[in-house]
Amino acid sequence: MVVDQNKLNMKVAITLLIITQMLSMNLFGQREPLEIGIIGLTHTHVHWIFNSDKRSEFEIVGIVEPNKELVLEYAKQYQFSMDLVYDTIEELIDAKHPKAVTAFGNIYDHLMIVETCAPRGIHVMVEKPLAVNLEHAKRMESLAKKHRIHLLTNYETTWYPTSHKAYELLKKDSIVGDLRKIIVRDGHKGPKKIGINEEFLEWLIDPDLNGGGAIIDFGCYGANLLTWIMEGEKPNKVTAITQQQQPENNPKVDDEAIIILTYEHSIAIIQASWNWPIGRKDMEIYGLKGAIYLDNRHDLRIRLAEGYDGFTEEKINLQERESPYDDPFAFFAAIVNNEIELQPFDLSSLENNVIVMEILDAAIKSANSNQSVDLK
Repeated sequence: MVVDQNKLNMKVAITLLIITQMLSMNLFGQREPLEIGIIGLTHTHVHWIFNSDKRSEFEIVGIVEPNKELVLEYAKQYQFSMDLVYDTIEELIDAKHPKAVTAFGNIYDHLMIVETCAPRGIHVMVEKPLAVNLEHAKRMESLAKKHRIHLLTNYETTWYPTSHKAYELLKKDSIVGDLRKIIVRDGHKGPKKIGINEEFLEWLIDPDLNGGGAIIDFGCYGANLLTWIMEGEKPNKVTAITQQQQPENNPKVDDEAIIILTYEHSIAIIQASWNWPIGRKDMEIYGLKGAIYLDNRHDLRIRLAEGYDGFTEEKINLQERESPYDDPFAFFAAIVNNEIELQPFDLSSLENNVIVMEILDAAIKSANSNQSVDLK
């Protein structure tokens, strides 16, 4: 039997190539999902991670929630076993050894979660804002740096395609010229009016557990976006006013806040409210030549000035961003697994969100004193 050596060599080469590709796929394309624990179920944004659980980037390995009636409601809706549920973070850690946790309880507990997880090397993502006050934020920052964990903050607007397109148009394309003014509007009719569940409402309108009312709940969105757009530059001055327009629904906290941030060459206005007739998360960016309007998650308009009050307008409808930039928990997994690097003052970053707490702290002081507060 005569063997064609060239054909044999070709078959061997092809076989080796296939084996190499399969190994590469196993090493890089099929990474084990990040094991995540959920801490708390009282914040209804927890539906987000349950609805994202079908993704392959992460796996929910345990849930901490002492309120068993609440747990049963979620277990029935999302069909998870009660064997996943623990009364304390320590019990979850000892049993399942998660690499990361996400926080969906009251904001006051964010510090306790970091105090528990950071020394054990467990990464943390909290639902916005980072902390209940600046003092807590500083302690959390110190713990995260000392123990070298990732400490991220999740905002809905971080995943809006319009947020990132506007940033690109402003920073890279300079389409509207030098920045001069930004207006950010966030909020809804109010927690009680929109019918949030009792467990969420209980702490959301508690000044100790939430840190304030609308000024915290929705003021943080604007402060986060502005700190990102300003590349970490702090405002020179913060001026704020608050009102309580629904004392029957929000007896202990504000439900209306306007925050003015004065920067070196621009100004920003944050309108955070539980009194909007229609829920909103939108932003307007004004430059010397025109404006960018972020109407919602997908719709953006660009107006370029013509004459005194004329303009041309371009409307853009954007698709969702590519993975992992379309989902907070896939993004979290990619950060922990060193697949992507968190940029300085990124929307989710610790640097950004400590500044957010500085701005909110100054805003509360300003509203209480009826005076502007200098940050520089």
